[in-house]
Amino acid sequence: MSSDLVEAITALEKDKGISKEVLLDALEAALISAYKRNFEQAQNVRVAIDETLGQIKVYARKEVAEAVENPNLQISLDDAKKLNSNYQIGDTVEIEVTPRNFGRIAAQTAKQVVTQRVREAERGVIYSEFIDRQDDIMTGIVQRIDHRFIYVDLGRVEALLPQSEQMPNETYRPHDRIKVYLTKVEDNKKGPMITVSRTHPGLLKRLFELEVPEIYDGTVEIKSISREAGDRSKIAVYAEDPEVDAVGACVGQRGARVQTIVNELKGEKIDIVNWSEDPVIYVANALSPSKVVKVIVHEAEKATTVIVPDYQLSLAIGKKGQNARLAAKLTGWKIDIKSETEAEENGLFDDDQDTAAPTSPDAAASADATDANTSDDQTDGQQPESSDHQES
Repeated sequence: MSSDLVEAITALEKDKGISKEVLLDALEAALISAYKRNFEQAQNVRVAIDETLGQIKVYARKEVAEAVENPNLQISLDDAKKLNSNYQIGDTVEIEVTPRNFGRIAAQTAKQVVTQRVREAERGVIYSEFIDRQDDIMTGIVQRIDHRFIYVDLGRVEALLPQSEQMPNETYRPHDRIKVYLTKVEDNKKGPMITVSRTHPGLLKRLFELEVPEIYDGTVEIKSISREAGDRSKIAVYAEDPEVDAVGACVGQRGARVQTIVNELKGEKIDIVNWSEDPVIYVANALSPSKVVKVIVHEAEKATTVIVPDYQLSLAIGKKGQNARLAAKLTGWKIDIKSETEAEENGLFDDDQDTAAPTSPDAAASADATDANTSDDQTDGQQPESSDHQES
């Protein structure tokens, strides 16, 4: 082994992050294979590499036996004692068998095996790096697009963004820089296969952690997220310290923090509400930006009946039921929305079960791409054909 090869191994260690020990083990295995193949030797051998001198030596390993049945694997006690008088039956004797032209033949034969082992070790390093990043957010560059995937360059590996994980309101082009959420990291023969998403609720959570220091340091906690990617999301937050305004921290001064996230998600509207262990308060907050007159809780069915002002019914339900649907997913409670008029007709105001006052202005905030404090769910005060709406 020349000094050039030693330098090459050292360079690989620095460039690829693969330890020298792994590379030397791969080289030794390759040299053993090369020796047996080229010199048709079936004996047990060991290869010793001297990094300082750059030398390779091959040793045949034989067991000391009383009766030699296989000369390739055994040596007689008398012959062993000629080498060293201390050898006993059962000991292993090593005899140097390095061929004169072994260096040239070994280099040619071992190149492919070493390259393969180096690639395997490099794949292992990359896999270890990215398995720790699973369920995290990374910035990548769109490389190419086909009918199944968008291929995103994450630096040392190319990730797959399936069609099902692409946001419907986005157009992707090569060289675009996008933030993605790592949903799956798998190891296979071709190297780590990484699947990423732009629609996963985890992406929204990580974006808030990046933009809101209070969430990152644990002062404010994200309790729940419901998301219809590209259109609207709801996020419930909580601060144990009563002096901390959890919603305000997420919104930021003049809506700057949440607006940054809205822009990253290409205009996806985000409702931020205060979490509460009281389902009455929590459900009322979750229906933001609609005002709530009363919440009736049915514990056994884990369901609620929510009464809203007549003029707010459309806003509470949302376009195609979206607001109510997201609120139900956020809270985990079924939500049946009724107008005040219908509630009076059905005698719901006479119900003595749990109720909620109208939602506090500080309990929630809504943001979209144009106005951090408005929502377009309201349909000019028009009432839907039916005021009954239930989501689970």
